[in-house]
Amino acid sequence: MTKHVSLDDDHLKIFRDDILSGLTAERKTISSKWLYDDVGSHLFEAITELDAYYPTRTEVSILEDNAADYLRLPGARGALVELGSGSSRKTDILLTAFQDLSVYMPIDISANHLKAAAERVRRAHPSVAVIPVAADFTQPFGKLPLLPELPVLVFFPGSTIGNFEKAGAVRLLRQIREAMPAADLLIGVDRPKAETVLLEAYDDPAGVTAAFNQNLLQRINRELEATFDLASFVHRAIWNDLESRIEMHLESRSDQTVLVAGNEIAFRRGETIHTENSHKYSEDAFGEIAQLGGWKVSAMDADKDDLFSIFTLAAT
Repeated sequence: MTKHVSLDDDHLKIFRDDILSGLTAERKTISSKWLYDDVGSHLFEAITELDAYYPTRTEVSILEDNAADYLRLPGARGALVELGSGSSRKTDILLTAFQDLSVYMPIDISANHLKAAAERVRRAHPSVAVIPVAADFTQPFGKLPLLPELPVLVFFPGSTIGNFEKAGAVRLLRQIREAMPAADLLIGVDRPKAETVLLEAYDDPAGVTAAFNQNLLQRINRELEATFDLASFVHRAIWNDLESRIEMHLESRSDQTVLVAGNEIAFRRGETIHTENSHKYSEDAFGEIAQLGGWKVSAMDADKDDLFSIFTLAAT
C-alpha cells in the first residue's frame, strides 16, 4: 500500500475549511472527494473487485463490447482526458482500441495513486504521451491548454457523476463543457435496481466498504490532529427512494465530543456524517441532467443485464 503523504499548506487549508464547514453544519456532511486519499484510493480499488460490487465489472463489459464503436468519435484520434482516473484500468480498453491516439491526460485528486497509474499506462502504451494532472476536477479549471489543435474525448467512468446532488451534477457537466467546448464525453451512469442489490454493493459482507468510509476519519485524524475513535462510529448504507440514491453515512454510537483542528465537534448518539451519495439514473432522468448541463445524448450503451449505462454526449 502506498505510504501516506501529507497535503501541502494550501491544500491542507482547503481540506480543513471544508471538513470544519461540513461538521459544523446542521446536518453533518463531508464531500465524498475526501474519501480518496492514497489509502482510500487503494481501498476503493479493493471494493471494485468484490462480487457484490457490480458497477465496475458491468462498465468494463460495456467498454469491451463497444470500444471499437467509440473510434467514430474524433477524440479517439486525438486526446483522451479522463476525470477521476483511479487506477486507469478501464482506460486500458480504450487505449488499446484507440491506436491513433496522441495524448492521454488522467486527472485525479490522489497524486500518488495518479502517478503510479500514469507510469503503468506509459509502460503499457508507449506510443501515447501521458500527461497526469493532480487536481480536483470538481472545481472550475477553465479551458485546458491541452494541445488545442487536437480533438478531445472526455472519459468520466465509474458513475462518479452520481456522487453529486443533481444541481451539482449539472454544474459539473457545464464546467466540463466550458473547459473543453468541442469535446465529446463518454460517461458512466448507474441505473436504478433492486434495493437488496444496491445495499449489498455499498455495505459488503467483507466490510471493505466500511473500512473505506471509516478511513475518512483516520485521514482527518492524521491531517487535522483530530481525535475520532473509529470504534465509536459505524458505517451505514441507506437507500433513499425519493432521491433515487444510495447514501453512505458514519453513525455515532454514543454522545461524544471530538476535537478537529482544535475545534470541539459534538455528536449525539445516532447522529451521522453523510459522506457520499450515489444517484441511480434512468435513461430519461440522466438525459435531462445532461441537457441542463449543456450536452445532448448521441448514444447510450448498456450491459446485457441493464445494470449500468455508458452515455455518449455531444456539446449542444
